[in-house]
Amino acid sequence: MAELPTLRSQRLTLRPLVEADAEAMHHFFSDEEAMRYWSSGPHKTLQETRDYVRINATDEKYLTWAITEDGGEALGWVCLIPGREGVAEIGYNLRRSHWRKGYVGEAVSRVIDHAFAEMGLRRITADVDPDNHGSNALLEKLGFQREGYLREEWTTHLGVRDSIVWGLLKREWEGGWTRADPE
Repeated sequence: MAELPTLRSQRLTLRPLVEADAEAMHHFFSDEEAMRYWSSGPHKTLQETRDYVRINATDEKYLTWAITEDGGEALGWVCLIPGREGVAEIGYNLRRSHWRKGYVGEAVSRVIDHAFAEMGLRRITADVDPDNHGSNALLEKLGFQREGYLREEWTTHLGVRDSIVWGLLKREWEGGWTRADPE
């Protein structure tokens, strides 16, 4: 796998996630409210977070950028999971102390710009719990189209959950949806 580039937006630096980010990421992964709609429950130990971050930082099937303000401490991440040729799923998280500042939208926009312009993707998908209103609203704002509603799709720490599948095409993104201004 080629090394991930560092991406910059107006306020953020997105750098490749590294195993040493585990302690900073534990702020998110141990937070019950932040983890509510994640596929697993809050982490009880730092070692659990270390193991989880290691996978996203080193496994070639995950392309994961740490969301930072200046290239330093990881506040969250944006991850692309390549699937079929030209298609990837996007996922993201952010420490709750930084919610409602527009950071996730800015970071996700920058990764989408990179994915379509530099990686040659034609389609990006997202899979979100219907009750995760913030994430669903963000994807809609970014121009994703709701493509499906999967009933009883996942078993999580909350029990059996439905899922909304979102999709964004390169031609739609290039057609003028709101996005970050890369430097």
